[in-house]
Amino acid sequence: MNNPGQMSSKGNLLIVDDTLNNLQLLSNSLIEEGYKVRGVTNGPMAITAAKTIPPDLILLDIKMPDMDGYEVCKHLKLNTQTKDIPVIFLSALDDVLDKVKAFQVGGIDYITKPFHLEEVIARIENQLALTQAKAEITKLNNELEHRVQVRTQQLQNMNQQLMSTNKRLESEILERQKIQKKLLHMASHDALTGLPNRVWFMDCLIQALERFKSNDKCEFAVLFMDCDRFKMVNDSLGHLVGDHVLISVARRLQSCLRSSEVLARFGGDEFAILIDRMDDVSIAINLAQKIKNSLTWPFHWDRQEIFLNASIGIVFSTPDYQEPEQLLRDADIAMYRAKGSHKSYQIFDAFMRQNTQKRFQIETDLRLAVENKEFVLYYQPIISLETGYISGFEALIRWQHPQQGFISPGAFIPIAEETGLIVPIGLWVLQEACTQFQYWCKQGWINHQVKMSVNLSVKQFNQSTLIDQIDRILLKTNCDSKNIKLEITESAIMDNPELATNALERLKQREIQLSIDDFGTGYSSLSYLHRFPIDTLKIDRSFISRIREEGENAEIIEAIITLAHHLNISVTAEGVETDFQLAQLSKMGCEEVQGYFISKPLDGVTMGSLLATVPCWKISEDFEA
Repeated sequence: MNNPGQMSSKGNLLIVDDTLNNLQLLSNSLIEEGYKVRGVTNGPMAITAAKTIPPDLILLDIKMPDMDGYEVCKHLKLNTQTKDIPVIFLSALDDVLDKVKAFQVGGIDYITKPFHLEEVIARIENQLALTQAKAEITKLNNELEHRVQVRTQQLQNMNQQLMSTNKRLESEILERQKIQKKLLHMASHDALTGLPNRVWFMDCLIQALERFKSNDKCEFAVLFMDCDRFKMVNDSLGHLVGDHVLISVARRLQSCLRSSEVLARFGGDEFAILIDRMDDVSIAINLAQKIKNSLTWPFHWDRQEIFLNASIGIVFSTPDYQEPEQLLRDADIAMYRAKGSHKSYQIFDAFMRQNTQKRFQIETDLRLAVENKEFVLYYQPIISLETGYISGFEALIRWQHPQQGFISPGAFIPIAEETGLIVPIGLWVLQEACTQFQYWCKQGWINHQVKMSVNLSVKQFNQSTLIDQIDRILLKTNCDSKNIKLEITESAIMDNPELATNALERLKQREIQLSIDDFGTGYSSLSYLHRFPIDTLKIDRSFISRIREEGENAEIIEAIITLAHHLNISVTAEGVETDFQLAQLSKMGCEEVQGYFISKPLDGVTMGSLLATVPCWKISEDFEA
């Protein structure tokens, strides 16, 4: 079934289905989506069509006369001309063995009939994107190999006088490989501790869960750990001390583990451990006790002793768990039970879920907080490294609870995000920040070159009404959109890049500034940056805090800054706490910084008093350690 006369197609597809109605229906739907589609009704025709004009992707039915889909796929994979064509099986067969066989013969995906067209399109787009990426990687590898071969041939023809050139080339290749290795490591590891991050851990957990589903003898356990009193250390002694303690905690945890066990840092003071192929539940309990003992000894900083405890939640593999997130959820619940009961560890049981009802109280309080005006904003100044003057502020929310006092964002923002309350709270933050900005402008304390940065949550960013809500707030507060900068996390963008691009473009049409917040802690998708209309990258404080006098981590930060500048994106460094860090960032060409070295977050009145003095920070690149 050829379909000529189409507009520019998104891909060349071959559909194989012996049911003509199904074939026509799916073909027409995909044509409407912009694909070029051919359709055949049996296996031999499919093989011939694929060899004649190889498609980008094949959608293959299984149950067909003469030659079923499995045999067709086998023939395609044995032929050098068609073996690389991705095959997605479309079948009403829903048995696990059918799916396994589909993957064994070379299928890359399996969609069960009846299906939703949106799912089919999404999987097609995903596989086409993977195919294109593989092709680009192959092309780049071939180009690099060709370049090396040419250089090698040239070097072979050179005399002894040109041997120095060979050494420089070798050094260049080794240096690039070193940087590439560090960037790859950065994507899967925590920058502060060097441990695997959540992405790496989830991959390991998925594999363990799949093994257990196939063989219930392959038992495993997940331990989720939180450091008690760490927030107090961070708040009272500062982030530099807090980071030192976290690194020390990571080292002690590593000393407790066997080589087969996986330790990861999830962020903040949270760590996760996977004990795979566990022979007895006592292994997990003994490990928890061992961790508790290892943290009994004090940590030291500048002759000061710091004591921490750990709360550990333990969950064991059972047939009830179908998704890795469920295991982490229950391990987290058990961890909070351990923290609440002042015990070092707790093993999860179903009754613990009842305790999550307490979270509903926080949700209830959150719903009343906006109406009762319990939220306040603090503002942390952002300064220009070129002038030393304030170039912007970041608006940071605080909750003044009538009974509990100040509640940090970390305690209620996740619940607000989970319940959707983050949307009205986020709108309140934007409106309050715009109102405060306009007040400072009227007082003559700031000019219209200064930007007010407001964090945009994932849930807010995914709201279809976001743009209209922002428009109404700007109109109500009479705030110029050019003075607003919205900070968006990498995950908010990368969860759905296509929708994100549309939303970002609409915001840019209003001349609103856009910033990627905490860059380096999530996907770190450097290859995607050019696709989005981003104005600023905010390098996460976990990188900045590790700038030491020895130059540690400087090359990674400098590489990020250089890449951003090539894409005409400015860079802001957050978490600057020393004059050495400030000097190094200035040398690297970073445009803006913020952090406790500049100023802690201040309430509106205190910040107004500071602005009235026209503060200016001295920036020097000549600092010597």
